Amino acid sequence: MKAPNRDLLVLLRNEFMSQQALDYEVQCLHHLLRGAESDEKFCVAHELVDRNRITSKYKKLISIIGLKELKPFQFLLNKN
Repeated sequence: MKAPNRDLLVLLRNEFMSQQALDYEVQCLHHLLRGAESDEKFCVAHELVDRNRITSKYKKLISIIGLKELKPFQFLLNKN
């Protein structure tokens, strides 16, 4: 598996953990976070509010998150 390009701070109670065990823990954390940070999960948790409508369409949300700035009167809301 390709090494993830992210910084993780891992706090452990066991100071006698080997480097191999620590690498395994980081790999498991990366696997969990990869699933939570997917585009599908993002689209389930957000909706786009435009001036006159609200949409949760996958293609529209994916095109919006690729932009640097939203258009005026467009808001990306978290459903949580």
